[in-house]
Amino acid sequence: MTDRTIPLRLEINGRSHALEVEPRVTLLDALREQAGLTGTKKGCDQGQCGACTVHVNGVRVLACLTLAAQVEGRSITTIEGLGESELHPVQAAFLEQDAFQCGYCTPGQIMSAVACIREGHAGSDDEIREYMSGNLCRCGAYPNIVAAVRQVAEAMR
Repeated sequence: MTDRTIPLRLEINGRSHALEVEPRVTLLDALREQAGLTGTKKGCDQGQCGACTVHVNGVRVLACLTLAAQVEGRSITTIEGLGESELHPVQAAFLEQDAFQCGYCTPGQIMSAVACIREGHAGSDDEIREYMSGNLCRCGAYPNIVAAVRQVAEAMR
């Protein structure tokens, strides 16, 4: 530890991670650079694209706008933590519905989709589109993303 860093213990995907970070380090940078979890993507770094979406205590957050120190003591779930032994149903639906092209936005899309379903915002295609509107896809896979979310939401009813 230096005079510019602070010790931080983060609970990520059910595992404890002891980190040394500067107080201003974002959760996104701590995940990628300190914890070695590169599934969460750095897109705009301004909270506008959704590529960095993770869950903190089950609620979706933008990791690029969240300081790592803010989430100490909370449970963080990244894309790596969703389907460790087998694919999460949303991940499987994304494959089945061909809901990705380049794949860069896919981790953030999947994390938002899981929250969309869990929070009950998948009652209609319009509701899914509205809830998922904070996640951008430059390839335009939106119809397939909506289909994947709808598939899982219907299966869970």
